[in-house]
Amino acid sequence: MLRNLVVFLMLASLAFGQQRRPQRPRTLDIYWIDVEGGAATLIISPTGESMLVDTGFPGQEDRDAKRIAQAAVTAGLSRIDHLLITHYHADHVGGVPAIAKLVPIRNFYDHGPNIETDPRTAKFFDDYVALAKNKRNSLIPGDKLSLGNIELTIVSSAGKVIPNRLERGFFTTRCDNPQQKPADTTENSQSVGFLLTYNKFSFLDLGDLTWDREMELACPVNKIGEVTLLQATHHGFSNGQSGNPALINSLRPQVVVVNNGARKGFSNGGYEAIQQIPDLQDIWQGHVGESNDAAHNTAQDKIANLSGAATEDKGYWIKASIAADGSFTITNARNNYSQTYNVR
Repeated sequence: MLRNLVVFLMLASLAFGQQRRPQRPRTLDIYWIDVEGGAATLIISPTGESMLVDTGFPGQEDRDAKRIAQAAVTAGLSRIDHLLITHYHADHVGGVPAIAKLVPIRNFYDHGPNIETDPRTAKFFDDYVALAKNKRNSLIPGDKLSLGNIELTIVSSAGKVIPNRLERGFFTTRCDNPQQKPADTTENSQSVGFLLTYNKFSFLDLGDLTWDREMELACPVNKIGEVTLLQATHHGFSNGQSGNPALINSLRPQVVVVNNGARKGFSNGGYEAIQQIPDLQDIWQGHVGESNDAAHNTAQDKIANLSGAATEDKGYWIKASIAADGSFTITNARNNYSQTYNVR
């Protein structure tokens, strides 16, 4: 009898201790969802607040919207708190109507009016506006958004960039003989770009921002400073329209994630531009670049999808989990391979 009582008290004590044990702190999580060379980046703060940046393509039986919804379920979300559309091309805004049917969206953010006259882009814009209605907010450079204890600073929007250098971190300007290119007049140049900061960690996403706007961020002064993690602009510096060395070398990211498709966005030249970044530690890719040779793709363990064939492409994501001390782990959903980095 006494022995049974002692066992009962021990079990009760253990149960009480488990109830009182503090939960492991949540990480800041970033998912790069495979939308076949489009863009869909899902961010969840340690407090559970979420932001989806772009929504991939329309059509294909709502393929991209379903992949985004599945990632949201994996992340434990029942809604998207904030949807940010960088610009109104099909691979960024096309999935809005479908995802809005699958997941409730609280707030919408964008750069303002569409500047293209192409009927297809105009329709994507009109569909987006019809859904966003009075929940829509247009952003300008310098605006700030908060996701719990995460801060986002808008560094580009509507064809403009921040006028002055941000008050943060380390700044190196690499503007020796920069290559100039003509001003871009497409929606790409209007892209909303933001810098996310979480203690020592920083993440930069510039959408499809173009070479001329990148130059304004880099020269004569590096306005952003160095960053920890860079989402390669324009799906891997597509066709030399983005990836200005003056900017990306000044940013000096530790790791670059490329949201490319099997045959979209990433080229040998884009890979070489990333490889030349000073002190770069790693490259992760959404897809193997099938138009690139083996020397211009990262290690296969760090590529989420190895084929663009419809029968083989499973739409695997890449995920970064960032701890409060700035250390971060990147995981490949295809093979569960992961690597951890200490913030510089």
